[in-house]
Amino acid sequence: MGWQDHDIQQRVFDFALRILRVVRALPDDVAGRTIARQIARSGTSVGANLEEAQGAPTRREFARRIAIARSEAIETRYWLRLIAESEMLPTSRLAELTQECDELVKVLSTIVRNTRNAEQEDS
Repeated sequence: MGWQDHDIQQRVFDFALRILRVVRALPDDVAGRTIARQIARSGTSVGANLEEAQGAPTRREFARRIAIARSEAIETRYWLRLIAESEMLPTSRLAELTQECDELVKVLSTIVRNTRNAEQEDS
């Protein structure tokens, strides 16, 4: 399976790199380490699931993997918000990353919806 816009693959890869930079900047205390593990996992999982979707044998499996990627992006958005609200890092440092996260959720939602619609049309 696949889609026309390969730009999303680069975007999620760049997003993961930016998340890892945030992880490195978090405080080295219990709260910082706890959130660092969580956001590192969810923020990099978006791209990993997108890559797995590329090898999906069916549209249904493709849509399922993209939906998981979307779910991980939604979770990452939560951790970014928590980092900002708890003042672990300046909100200004997180603003563009949070916006990109919101946009990725929208793009991934559209891919899931379009794939599921196409699957229903084929049935």
